[in-house]
Amino acid sequence: MHLHILPILVWLGVVAALVGLFQRRSEHFEILGFAQGQIRHVKATCPGQLKSVSVQLFGKVNIGQTVAVIDTVLDDEPMLQEQLKAQLAIARAEIERLMAQLVPTEEAIRAEAANLETDNIESQRRYSVDVADVRVRILETKALIASDLVMLEDLAVEVKIARQLLEQDAIAVYELEKAEVLYDTLAKKIEANEQLLEQSKQDLKQAQQRRDEFALRQMQHPLVNSALEVIRKEIAVQERLMDELWVQIEALELRRTVELKAPFDGIVVPLYGRAGDVVLRRSGESILRRPGEVVLAGEPILAIAEATPREIIAYISGEQADLVQEGTAVELVKKRTQKITVAKSRIAYVGPTVERKPERLWQNPAIPEWGLPISIKIPSGMKLVSGELVGIRRLELKD
Repeated sequence: MHLHILPILVWLGVVAALVGLFQRRSEHFEILGFAQGQIRHVKATCPGQLKSVSVQLFGKVNIGQTVAVIDTVLDDEPMLQEQLKAQLAIARAEIERLMAQLVPTEEAIRAEAANLETDNIESQRRYSVDVADVRVRILETKALIASDLVMLEDLAVEVKIARQLLEQDAIAVYELEKAEVLYDTLAKKIEANEQLLEQSKQDLKQAQQRRDEFALRQMQHPLVNSALEVIRKEIAVQERLMDELWVQIEALELRRTVELKAPFDGIVVPLYGRAGDVVLRRSGESILRRPGEVVLAGEPILAIAEATPREIIAYISGEQADLVQEGTAVELVKKRTQKITVAKSRIAYVGPTVERKPERLWQNPAIPEWGLPISIKIPSGMKLVSGELVGIRRLELKD
């Protein structure tokens, strides 16, 4: 009788031992996680064509560094150019009116000077007229340069379009050369007028100096100021308007390119798109966008990852979910070749929903696995690289 009961007791003991082992294993589970740092996509802020991407895959970047430049023609730019052209035309017409008015005024002053008793008054008027003449000449040159700058921007766009059409064999080489010749000719004209403008500014300083030196030696006749006061005021108005136009032209030129900066210190990493859980990657590419490509606002250009990871991401099963909470102590095990590093940390947070694990954490590559994500802060002194696998063991039971 006892001999029949003995196998049963042995079997029950083995079952109890196995249950205890499985329970202890579940309470002190060991899982794999991977180190992860912040990854930020650098995206296009406006539609345009990529002019340059100044970084390489896995290259280091510093915060604030220019990583890409977008060449863009804004939707409102043609309208702004037309407005500037109209304002420049008005300014030039007003300058021509001032010049036409200056001639008879100068003749009237000279006729009046013939009736004055001394040559000093005539000299003072001549000096004042010289200053006014140079100021008008400066305004005329500025208006001409500003008008040519707007036209130069239009020619630059035509040259760019011609180059693109030539690459597509849509036009002959002659058409591109013709556009480039027009651009270069106008650019040289602008350069010559800018030199003339600088010379006129020097002439204005000399004319003002002669007038002021003469005024120190002689008493200025009151009729000199009264005769030129109206023209002086109108010239001052046109100078202010011209300055405003210059500011608008410079702002328009700056808006043609947009620089994208690195958000933090890090390393350029492959840029992927995702449809559901399927990774999409174009053949032969690691950075999704290349110079010359057209991008839309919000489209990613490249991705930057922090050089030093901040946390470890792991996934626990439903049975293990009851054993952990925020603050649960864990032991981290890093193994490189024959060297093993062990450190203690705590769970920073537990995710609210079950997610699909990354494929590298599946036990069977053909069978997807799901789990509840947890985040563990990397303790100081534990050196990890982004993506490195780390073993995780629970050290204490949930209260």
